[in-house]
Amino acid sequence: MTYEVDFATVSTTGLESSPVASVLAGLRANEARYFKNKYDHVFTVSPAADAQPIIDYVHRILAEERGIVISSPALEATAFQVENIKMAYVFYESGLSVNVMWTVDEGGKRAVGFKLSDGMDVPEELGSFKFARQKSKLAGTIRGSYFVIKGDY
Repeated sequence: MTYEVDFATVSTTGLESSPVASVLAGLRANEARYFKNKYDHVFTVSPAADAQPIIDYVHRILAEERGIVISSPALEATAFQVENIKMAYVFYESGLSVNVMWTVDEGGKRAVGFKLSDGMDVPEELGSFKFARQKSKLAGTIRGSYFVIKGDY
C-alpha cells in the first residue's frame, strides 16, 4: 500500500521500527516538500516488501559503482520522474536515505545522494564520505553527501 507523504503534518507511518523514526519522518517530509514546491509532485512511498525492484536498482548502483552494501534494512522506497529527471529513494531503518538522480538527457547529471537523519551515526559503509550539514525545519540538521554515477543503469 502506498503512502502519500504529508509535509504539513509529519507522520512516522511506515517508519515506526526505526530508532530515529521521528527525525527520519521529518527527513522524508523534507523531500516531499521539495518535490511538491519545485515540481508540484506528490511524494508517495511504498513499504520495502512492495518496492523490491526499486531497492534492487539502488543497491545495484551502490555495489557496482562503489562496492557499498547498506547494512540497515530498507523500510520504504519510491521511484518517479519529474520533468527529465528520474528519481529513486530508499529509506532505511537506521535513519539513512539514499536517492538516485538520473537525468534522462544525454550527458545529464547522474548521482547517488546520501542523507543522514539528525542524531544517527555515519554508517560504517559510508565512513569514507564527507557530509555537509543542512538545517531543516522538518528534519533538524540533515547531513548529506553524494557521488557521481559513471556507469549506465
